[in-house]
Amino acid sequence: MSNERQARMADRIRVLIAERLEKGLRDPRLGFVTITDVRVTGDLQHASVFYTVYGSDQEREDTAAALKAATGMLRSEVGKKLGVRLTPSLEFIPDALPETAGHIADLLREARERDEQVAGLASSASYAGDADPYVKPREDDED
Repeated sequence: MSNERQARMADRIRVLIAERLEKGLRDPRLGFVTITDVRVTGDLQHASVFYTVYGSDQEREDTAAALKAATGMLRSEVGKKLGVRLTPSLEFIPDALPETAGHIADLLREARERDEQVAGLASSASYAGDADPYVKPREDDED
């Protein structure tokens, strides 16, 4: 039951923060942010909020600073709307999802190219030894 409660709380926090950021903060440093995931500890005291920022490295740094500055305000708003006795602390963590996805796509493309090379070599290959390499009993051993 605890895991279910954690998941429900994490999902609710994700929605509340996303809605609040959609309205905007009074911070010009905040870029185009997407909340990708929220994970809440088993004791429901801490929430790790994963996010991505569309834009340059500078925009990512500025957004991180804006989120850090707004953490207290976001926590109190989340606390009011969650309706729990103890509001979990919030920690904003940049999610490397786009970079990771790009890297994985490159690796998959590379693997596909290598598979095609191997398939090309295999189609023109012939056996190194006899056509049937398995040892069979000799006919004359049956005496």
